[in-house]
Amino acid sequence: MSKPRILFFGYSEVGYECLSLLLERGDNVVALITHEDNPHEKIWFKTPAGAAKEKVIPVFTPAGVNTPEWRERIAALQPDLILSVYYRHMIGTKILALPRLGPWNMHGSLLPKYRGRAPINWAVLHGEPRIGMTLHRMVKSADAGAIVDQEGVAIGPRDTAEQAFRKVLPCARIVLARQIDALLAGTAPETPQDESQATYFGGRTPEDGRVVWTQTSRQIFNLVRAVTDPYPGAFTEVNGVRLMLWWAEPDSPAARGRHGRPGEILSVAPLVVATGDGALEFTRTEWRGLAPALQTGQIL
Repeated sequence: MSKPRILFFGYSEVGYECLSLLLERGDNVVALITHEDNPHEKIWFKTPAGAAKEKVIPVFTPAGVNTPEWRERIAALQPDLILSVYYRHMIGTKILALPRLGPWNMHGSLLPKYRGRAPINWAVLHGEPRIGMTLHRMVKSADAGAIVDQEGVAIGPRDTAEQAFRKVLPCARIVLARQIDALLAGTAPETPQDESQATYFGGRTPEDGRVVWTQTSRQIFNLVRAVTDPYPGAFTEVNGVRLMLWWAEPDSPAARGRHGRPGEILSVAPLVVATGDGALEFTRTEWRGLAPALQTGQIL
């Protein structure tokens, strides 16, 4: 009896890890549908295309799959099961209806919390102490289908989004390894999500890194760590010149106990800026242009 035909949609290192697991097991992956690397994005992670090419799995990078042409091409692949792992586009219901063993997605949060894009960055930004990976059925609405399994991990209050990502990355492989045989047998357990607990967040852009100085020191620090390298970074502007804020210390001796008008420069060396409830010391900064002179008392 032939093995079920798996069509894999994926990107990111989570996609790489999950596809690698299937290929190591000898599962019948008939194709990978993925994305071209964006030349404007810092590619700091492995992607599934490398794993697929090593095993001579066909790789496709359509701009979108919800067209008559691509629906026809996907139907011709005769997938028994669709698995999506960090694929960045919505997959239409006509494609989701094709596989007899269902369409499944690996999402980077503990659903129903943090549906949508960039869940790890959003979780760090909101100061979450725990994040995870969830395997769930794909339905029309993003990340809303019944949960098969999930695995979580603790993250620290100073972890960057990349550090959080590295901690949670193994969870995806753990969950898939636990459930792939049940998925292929059509016996995977499914638990409906509690809609009353659901939260949704959209994609982030570089502009979302702009600091709002009326926020608390903790909120601003969480923004800094959520978008620092390898992400686009937090920033403010001085006389039209962008100042990147790559790291901060919320409880440094230079900032402790200090107050001022939100955005007021309390010290230049070290750079200490007043927030909505105190002050932050910024320990790693970068000017994007000719640096203007900073002065104590100046408002950012």
